[in-house]
This record gives sequence, structure tokens and C-alpha cells, in this order.
Amino acid sequence: MTVNLIAFVCLFAPAAYAQDVPLKGLGRFDGWRDNALIGYGLVTGLAGTGDTRRNEVTKIALRNVLARLGTTVTEDQINSRNVAVVIVTAILPPSANPGDRVDAVVSSVGDARSLAGGTLLMTPLLGANQQPYALAQGALTVGGYDFEVNLQRQQRNFPTTAVLAGGATIEFPVDAQLLKPSGEVSFLLKEPSFTTAERIAMAINASQSRPVAYVKNADEVVIAFGGSPSLLPSFLARLENLPVTPDTVARIVINERTGTIVAGAEVRLSSVVVSQGDIKVTVQSESFASQPSFIAGFSNDISSLVITNSQLTVDEGTDDVVATFPNTTVAALVQGLNATGVGTRRVISILQAIRAAGGLHAEIVVQ
Repeated sequence: MTVNLIAFVCLFAPAAYAQDVPLKGLGRFDGWRDNALIGYGLVTGLAGTGDTRRNEVTKIALRNVLARLGTTVTEDQINSRNVAVVIVTAILPPSANPGDRVDAVVSSVGDARSLAGGTLLMTPLLGANQQPYALAQGALTVGGYDFEVNLQRQQRNFPTTAVLAGGATIEFPVDAQLLKPSGEVSFLLKEPSFTTAERIAMAINASQSRPVAYVKNADEVVIAFGGSPSLLPSFLARLENLPVTPDTVARIVINERTGTIVAGAEVRLSSVVVSQGDIKVTVQSESFASQPSFIAGFSNDISSLVITNSQLTVDEGTDDVVATFPNTTVAALVQGLNATGVGTRRVISILQAIRAAGGLHAEIVVQ
């Protein structure tokens, strides 16, 4: 079966005329980052789709919750599938105040079939330092279902994972520390590049009355700040909107599953000849049994005769091609191969072979 080619070629202007990007689109300031939170809790109110009785963790957790509420029960008294043990995760933003709300994700860790209709009980969310930063509680939103009646089961999506929209409340303030004790601020690049880092330092120095930035590494630019800490937010606000021309990277991204090829116009090819062709051999076997009914009725020693017929088919292919390309771009190569009927997987193989032969001057990323 021939796979249709889907090629997206992103054409960039030469580097000197590349489009400027705000500084905040190229990275982040050191210290401005999200933090992961995690908690362990219980979901109640499930319609018989919770954990089974053989889940000891669920029974222990439920007994502890009831004990804190002033009720004492024994293990034999817990006989319900309306409760499930869950793990709750959330993302703590770089700056948060008590009372702010964030989303949380609730996932079953037991043998519950579905969390639909459940309510998460109060669950502390801990940071990496084992300190609670938020409390999560509320009704769950599940984007699926799992029903079973008379041994017939219907399931859609994954009902053992739910979302608690705005259900986690920040309890302790969080402020990102951007200014280092040395009085400097570091800008970290998403894509390490000495060229881009140098351009960032030049843009920052041009916006100031004196040079304040220098390149420490391909992924870090250090900025000196000599003012009052109260003036740091306005100083960084001006910097993050400075226009910077990023360096173009010679890279080809290939997604074989979707048949997508993304390349820049700066990706060049040396003179190359492409010869593509194959032979497909298919062997089909069919077996059947032969046992005459009038003979089988007279003796028990007669068994069936199994006969196998094989059919060999050779397909020389319909998209064989020999093409010559002068010094050109990947865009011209892909368009030329597509016009000759070469499929996506063959184009991917051709690009990899050209790079191995030294004719493709770019990095290939296969997803």
C-alpha cells in the first residue's frame, strides 16, 4: 500500500533578514520555573467502580480518614467499592499567593475501574522538600466511562484518570528568586547556541547606557543589575521584550507515523543522484483438510488429509525512480520525489542515505 506524502517545508529568509523574536520567546530567566506537587488521597462517591476488598491500602487509608473524623471502624466493617486510593499531582507556578487556585490531576493507584462521579477528599500536595504548598479537594471531571452489565463491558478513553479543575488551593506564598547574591541575573536559552547568546548580549548592552551582559555559555547570558531590588521587575520587563534575531539551525524533523517532513530553506544539499527501486516477494499459503464422509463412517483409524497450496507473487514496484538533483534545498528534493510518486517511508530512507553519503548538511531528527 502506498503511503501519501505530507511535506511541510518552512521557508526562512537569509539569516541577516530573519524575523526578530522577543527575548522571552528564546528562553527564561534563571529561577523562574514551575515546581511539581504530589499528594496521596481518597476518592469517594463512586458507583461501585472503586477499589475491591482485596486492596489493603484502600481499607487502611479509609480507616485513617474516618479515625481523624472521630469514627472508629474495623476492617471487617469496610465492604464497599465506592472508594478508591489516588495520587494527586499539580504544578506550582513560579509566583503564587495563598488562595490562588491551580488545576490538579487525579490518578487511581488501586484496581478501581472508574473515577467518574467521585469526590476527592482533602489532600495535601507536597513539594520536593516534603512541605505542603496546596490543598486539593472537590468533584472530579472524568473524560470517559467504564460500564459492565452481564459480562458485557463498554469503555471509552481512560476513566481511571480525572481532572480537578481549579481544585487545588495554594496555602503558602511562593516567590521566584531571580537576583543572585552577586547582583546578577542569568538568562537561559531554550536552544543552546553561541550565536544566539552573543546576539542576546549585544541587544541587552545596546539597550543600556553601559555594557551589562556577557555570554557565559551557549545556553546562558549573565546580566549585571546594580539597582535596587524593587526595580528588578521593571528592568526585566524591558529586557524580555527586546527584539533578538535567533540563529537558524540546519535541522530536518521527520515523523514517520504521520508522514510529516519539516525542513528549513537553509538546509542545503550537494549534488546527488537518487536511485530508488525494490522487488516485493509475497508468499501466500492456504491449507485445507480432506476426509470423505462415506469412508470415515466405517473405521476410526482414518484421519483427515491436510493439503497445503502455496502461491508466490513477485511485485517489482511501481514507483521506481532515478533522479538527479544539483546543489539545491531539501524542499526541492522532497517536491521532486513526491512528483515521481515516491512514498513517505522511501523519502525518509533517501534523506538518511543522502546524509550518510555526506550530501545532506543538516541534522535529522526522527520522531
